[in-house]
Amino acid sequence: MPTPESATTPLHFADHTPDSAPAAARPALEAITKHLGYLPTGAARLATSPHLLDGFRKLSALFESTTLDPLSREVVILTIATRNACHLCVAMHTAKLTLLTAPSDTTATPESAPLSPLISALRAQRALPDTRLEELRRFTLAVLDTAGDVPPAALQSFLAHGYTPQNALEVVLGIGTYTMSTLANRLTQAPVDAPLAPYAWHPSPQTETTQTP
Repeated sequence: MPTPESATTPLHFADHTPDSAPAAARPALEAITKHLGYLPTGAARLATSPHLLDGFRKLSALFESTTLDPLSREVVILTIATRNACHLCVAMHTAKLTLLTAPSDTTATPESAPLSPLISALRAQRALPDTRLEELRRFTLAVLDTAGDVPPAALQSFLAHGYTPQNALEVVLGIGTYTMSTLANRLTQAPVDAPLAPYAWHPSPQTETTQTP
């Protein structure tokens, strides 16, 4: 299976600009470009479906407004992104989590700083050094692995680590939102853009194997 790093632009998913995109997608592309300072190729390709692009942006904003704290939200996202082997999502949220966890007094630029133990563990799909965040990672995987039919003991363990029933449902919202984006990015073979190159990720062979029936 070709990877985003090696694939050419798929025939069916153009690298749109605000000028070439369907009219309904142009405001979103303009807003993304203004926010990031560049237009990610992933967003440019998603613009082929204005409905999907708009739906993801709205769901992402909803997830960002949940009662899960920013660090917990990124743990959920990176758990999904690595499980689904979405190179772009892992790179993008590695960058975001690096900024989120960087010491306030650091003099190194985020892209030149070594990855924290938390980020390294998330990218390697290993147990996290923080017990509470590890419980969140395990609960996210349990929801995915059981299609929501989480065993009572697993739910109780999640709640016992200080999370709430509302948080449990917010994890489901995060799963829905980022299942959409990871599958869409894989379908369009969205590459990792130059600003995210320092955070590029390569899944283990086991991760890639799980994507093929």
